[in-house]
Order: sequence, then structure tokens, then C-alpha cells
Amino acid sequence: MNIDKTIRRVVDFKEQQVQTYRYWQSQPVGARLSAVWDASEAAYAFAAAFKGVPADDARKSERTLTRVQRSRR
Repeated sequence: MNIDKTIRRVVDFKEQQVQTYRYWQSQPVGARLSAVWDASEAAYAFAAAFKGVPADDARKSERTLTRVQRSRR
């Protein structure tokens, strides 16, 4: 993902919020989802490092996944 890394000086907080909203609305859905994925991944890695566990500590799902297929009528 190619992110614009331009630094802007902000003097009005509300204007900053408006500009941020405008920016994200101008991005395609895929780019927004990718940004959320990257932010989530970074947050989980930070939390794992804070707890002192490996970031890729894959624990088994606590739920059993089941697929139920209904017959067509």
C-alpha cells in the first residue's frame, strides 16, 4: 500500500478531523481494509511484545467450526 507521508501543520482540531475523514473517504475500500489490517497487526504485535510472548503465538480456536449445508427445496 502506498501511503502519502506528507507532513501538515494543523492548528484546528476540527479541521484535522474533517481532513482525515475526507482522506479516508477518498481511498478505495481495499486500501481502507488493508490499512485496518496493518493497524490491527501492529497493535497485536505491540500487545504481544508488551506481554513478552511471541507475536505469532498461534493458539487454537476456542470454538468448533461447523458448516451446515441445507438441502435445496
